[in-house]
Amino acid sequence: MDVSFVGIDVSKDKFDVHIRPLDQSECFSYDEAGLKKLVVLLKQIQPQVIVVEATGGYERRLVAVLLTSELPVAVINPERVRHFAKATGQIAKTDALDASVLSLFAQTLQPQPRRLPDAFAQELQDLLARRRQILDMIVAEKNRLETANKPIRGQILQHIKWLEKRLLSVDRDLNQRIQSSPTWKAKDDLLRSVPSIGPVGSSSLLIQLPELGTLNRHQIAALAGVAPINQDSGRFKGHRTTQGGRPAIRAVLYMCTLVATRHNPVIKEFYQRLVLAGKPKMVALIASMRKLLTILNSMLKHNRGWDSSYAKNC
Repeated sequence: MDVSFVGIDVSKDKFDVHIRPLDQSECFSYDEAGLKKLVVLLKQIQPQVIVVEATGGYERRLVAVLLTSELPVAVINPERVRHFAKATGQIAKTDALDASVLSLFAQTLQPQPRRLPDAFAQELQDLLARRRQILDMIVAEKNRLETANKPIRGQILQHIKWLEKRLLSVDRDLNQRIQSSPTWKAKDDLLRSVPSIGPVGSSSLLIQLPELGTLNRHQIAALAGVAPINQDSGRFKGHRTTQGGRPAIRAVLYMCTLVATRHNPVIKEFYQRLVLAGKPKMVALIASMRKLLTILNSMLKHNRGWDSSYAKNC
């Protein structure tokens, strides 16, 4: 049998499947029966890779079923798929067409399949996701408080206090679970030995960037979205920019680096040297983010705690 590539477009009630090079299209209901039929079909053809878009959570159950069935699935940023579709001339958009584009993406680019996270890692990911949700709700309520009438202000303030208690509870749960695992605790201790990395920053990086310590410095920077990308063409030399990667990781790394430019001697000296050399502050800060990430990656790779010698070695 020819090597097969599969694209799956996921919606709330169904998912569309396209298989290449068979040019076979299927549609299944997004329920227990539909998932079983899909697994049977995919087991028969044994695809090299299955591509699914990240759709804000709808894909999670499907991806979990595929991974537990030992099928190779890759979850792709929708923006990459949209650019790919436009590059191939595919402007129209339906669920069936999207599945076809995803299978072509799989066949052309052959992305690396995702690894199955263990139950403990999945539990930590769920807790961290809940923490972000609670933070978003606190921000939303504080924004409402600015324009709320007096009869409503008391209700909003009460809700904010309740949300802040829930946030503390989630933080305690995250910390307790990490401390209960010798492997996770060892990594957490290494990261928290770095000036500017606190418990939230450490847990966020470990959970959302499990590749930390397993890749080289160029790969980890690209994965986090802090690698400089050239914008040159002919004689034109453009400014290098950063793009792509994981936004949640960049947000955490940004906050950690802001603190590091004041309290971490290595990052502080590096940042100030760039600013004195005439670099814009934001450029210097992004370079410092990359420097800090490279240090953290090296620490986990070599199982070494914080050392000021990283200023020269990373």
